[in-house]
Amino acid sequence: MRPHNTNKILFSASDIDARLDTLAEDLAAGCRDRPLVIVGILRGSFIFLADLVRKLHVHGVNPQIDFMTLLSRGSGVETTGKVIIRKDITVDVKDTNVVLVDDILDTGRTLNFAVQHLRDKGAAHIQACMFLDKPSRREVPIEADFVGFEVDDVFVVGYGLDYDSYYRELPHVAEVVFLDE
Repeated sequence: MRPHNTNKILFSASDIDARLDTLAEDLAAGCRDRPLVIVGILRGSFIFLADLVRKLHVHGVNPQIDFMTLLSRGSGVETTGKVIIRKDITVDVKDTNVVLVDDILDTGRTLNFAVQHLRDKGAAHIQACMFLDKPSRREVPIEADFVGFEVDDVFVVGYGLDYDSYYRELPHVAEVVFLDE
């Protein structure tokens, strides 16, 4: 691992909590009267998804929840460019409304792959809810329906996001500042 620090906080725990309130309210407004399946993309989404569904419960939304593991990045900071399924969902999504939840929308490859995969499984309607959006890195023309925060083209950790499987536990989002640059 390259020498670095994570002292530059971009979004505090209180910023995140306040934004989650708004996201849950917006999401709930569109799904109160229809069955909903929330699919989290592991591993980065697990903290965001857990907090989001607890806030959705306050709004009377009781979704089915499942996870899929998609890989597009090795142990470094760059994407490999190819998305593969490591673990697929087990809930039947045929003719359902699905909200895909992920930690970050970067190049768009992972989200595009996941949306197509769920369409192939027969999902009636698919929306995407991303904790972070990094539009400056987009390579595939896809957007999220719901976004927590927009972030510049910096490497970030915390609140589920990692650097080589470290820092997911941070209650905030911090920029990784590499000391050898």
